[in-house]
This record gives sequence, structure tokens and C-alpha cells, in this order.
Amino acid sequence: MAVMTIRLIIVDDDPLVRAGLSLMLGGAADIEIVGEAADGAQATDLVERLAPDVVLMDIRMPVMDGLAATEALRRRPGAPEVVVLTTFHADEQVLRAMRAGAAGFVLKDTPPAEIVAAVRKVAAGDPVLSPAVTRQLMTHAADSGPGTRKGSAGRKLSALAEREVEVAVAVARGRSNAEIAATLYMSVPTVKTHVSRILAKLNLNNRVQIALLAHDAGLLDDEDVT
Repeated sequence: MAVMTIRLIIVDDDPLVRAGLSLMLGGAADIEIVGEAADGAQATDLVERLAPDVVLMDIRMPVMDGLAATEALRRRPGAPEVVVLTTFHADEQVLRAMRAGAAGFVLKDTPPAEIVAAVRKVAAGDPVLSPAVTRQLMTHAADSGPGTRKGSAGRKLSALAEREVEVAVAVARGRSNAEIAATLYMSVPTVKTHVSRILAKLNLNNRVQIALLAHDAGLLDDEDVT
């Protein structure tokens, strides 16, 4: 059976970082580096022309930063998955990128094999956020001040059926589909159907955004974010 080739664009304003990532990721048999960009504006142009599956995106760049580029890319039909490159575990800009639709993030000092694995995961539709990292992000979001997010999140979630809310909370706790199925006594395909419906009803991009919305609405216990 033929192996799917993942088309990847690398975006970073440091040419040495781009070269290192290109060398590292280009060595994987199932990953093809189709382009490189030095800022978000170049990235959006490349995506338009090259239609990649995944974009590995630095946040802090001149002209157009990675946050603005992520927002622009994820609004497009058939948008590529975006993995944010960062030097911080729980940075406010990382949170904003997650809200904009990024599928996760990797630290710049992450071991090469893990970066390759992250690209493969998001290409397969899975977020790159472990439960531990999710808790860090949730804690940072709480520290950032909720503002009016709680009321807005609650109104959005009111569109969900009770079972869908239960699934959303489980997703926010970082549980896999198999774990959700075991906890809520349903099949894995049923869990996948619920997740798809949640994304469609709430106009969200991925599971990360479900997790952030559930947190904003106050649906998680304190123990979930410690």
C-alpha cells in the first residue's frame, strides 16, 4: 500500500532554523518540504500556490507574524493544518494561535523525532497537545483573565446536546477517543461522530479549540487544570 506523502511548508525568519528543520524533516520518507518562508505574508502566498498539508509556523516574525498568518490560513477553505513553533510552553501568543485554529505546538528544542511525529500526527487529524501541556495552557488561560469569554463560551455551548457537552468536556481533559468511549460507555466511532458534530455546530477547527471553549465556559473542575 502506498504511503501518503505529507506536503510541508516551513516558516521561520531565521534561515539557520529553516535549514535545520528542512534537513531534519526532509529526511523522513513520507514528508516532502514543498516550500520555505521567512514571514507570515510569504507563507500565505506559498500556501495559495503550493497547497501543503501542514505548515510549521514560527510565531515571532517581521512583516506578518505567525499568529496573523495562522488566522488567515485557517479561514481558507481546505486550510492546511498549522503547528506552531515556539520557545515557551504556555505563552499567551501560543494560546491565541490555538484559538485561531492551530493544531498544536512544538518547542524549538524538541528532539527531531518528536517534531517529525508531530507533523505526522496533525496530518492525520490529531492535535499535538499532551494532557500535561493542555493543563498548562488551561492554567495560563485562567491566569490571563477570563474577561467576557465565559459568557460567550457558555452561549456557544448551549447549542450542543447534553451528550455532546460531555464529550466536549472529555476532549478538554485531554482524553483520546478510546478513553472517552470507555468513560462514557459508547463506541469509538460514536465518539468520532460526536466530535465532528461539535466542531460543525460550533464552527471550530479542531479538538484544541473545543478544549479552550470548554475551559472558557467553566466546565472543568480545578483538578483538571492543575
